[in-house]
Amino acid sequence: MRQVAEQIELAGVLPGVNVLPEEYARLLGYPRGWVFEGRPKELADWARAWYAAHGRPWFYARQAEQFEFAGDAIRVEGVPFSATRLKRTLEQAQAHSVILVAVGAGAEIEEEAQRRWRDEKPDEYFFLEVFGSAVVEQLTAETGARLCDWAEQRGMAVLPHSSPGYPEWDVAEQPRLLELIQQTQRESFPSHVEVFPTGMLRPKKTLLAVFGLTQHTEHLRSLAGLVPCQNCSWGPCQYRRAPYRRAPRTAGEPLPISAAVLDPDAQYSVNQRALARWADERLSISERADGSLDAVFRYDGTTCTNMGRPLAFNYHVRLGSRAEGYPIREQRCVPAAGDAGHTAMCEYQRDPERLMTAIESEKPLQGERLNAVLAWPRLPHAAGCYCETPSRMHKWGLVLETIHYALAQKDLAREKEP
Repeated sequence: MRQVAEQIELAGVLPGVNVLPEEYARLLGYPRGWVFEGRPKELADWARAWYAAHGRPWFYARQAEQFEFAGDAIRVEGVPFSATRLKRTLEQAQAHSVILVAVGAGAEIEEEAQRRWRDEKPDEYFFLEVFGSAVVEQLTAETGARLCDWAEQRGMAVLPHSSPGYPEWDVAEQPRLLELIQQTQRESFPSHVEVFPTGMLRPKKTLLAVFGLTQHTEHLRSLAGLVPCQNCSWGPCQYRRAPYRRAPRTAGEPLPISAAVLDPDAQYSVNQRALARWADERLSISERADGSLDAVFRYDGTTCTNMGRPLAFNYHVRLGSRAEGYPIREQRCVPAAGDAGHTAMCEYQRDPERLMTAIESEKPLQGERLNAVLAWPRLPHAAGCYCETPSRMHKWGLVLETIHYALAQKDLAREKEP
């Protein structure tokens, strides 16, 4: 068991969170290098201005007093977590401690987005809803930067964070993590946060995370995936160890040759047996003469009300060729032929045009290579319906991961051919 003498505890409200335009555009589903103009610019500027005037972003971080490995789990201050991927990261980096973190965009933005929805202003609702997600990402990056600053001055390094709902960490452990984080030491917890038994947080624009801490900084570069800087958008950081992998490209810039294959050691958000079954039963992929691909994935779910009516949607994805790194060129989600279940969704019954427009207009990661889905930080959302943006993004993630898995397996089979 590792006990630490010197600990860090930070808490506060952070007015003036600077969400980067390229990060906001990415979460809205625009391709990399997109520049806001016209109506989208008006809405993006409005959401930013509203949040600057009314939002209350907050953060909390404290170093755990005790931390140890316990079989297949980790134990933090006596509380066990079966976070397999996080445990592997901590072991590889020889971590000696962990830091518990919570960030949130505040309840105000969620309440205002719902008001806009009720006022039949779907565009304002969507842009404000996504801005809240962008704030959570930025808060995570800024909190990580503060931790890096503290750690670097003490000869330590901060490791990539993980959260319940991330790969190999069941979202059902979220209530346990929240209870642990809220056992503050010197600082008060900055915001009221609740968690449902399913792991869903309220306010929903909230994230709980665990960052590893190691004194063995010399070999981090040689261990793939242990440098958090690749997923950190905090530009002014003076301790950056690696370039940010989503740094903006010039519009039309060709993809690098080194990106022309899929990650052979992909870590997916769901187990590979499920991906294999979905690839076999739900996915079809056809190749065009120019090497580009057309993929169709059928999703079957249920409504969350009306006694769980079954529904089905088809996801259409157009990919560039393997030589280009499978860039995502087109995306579309529409109800499957003959499906009537989607009309029983509560948001469809409130305003069918608004909901269906939102579903059909969302194109997350379009313009990115397919590998980008592996680093796409999506909030966990297990609902089977399509009423909320996080639920729809969760499903898009499953679709793109299934396509990634199917193509990666095809590449592996090709390599084994005599």
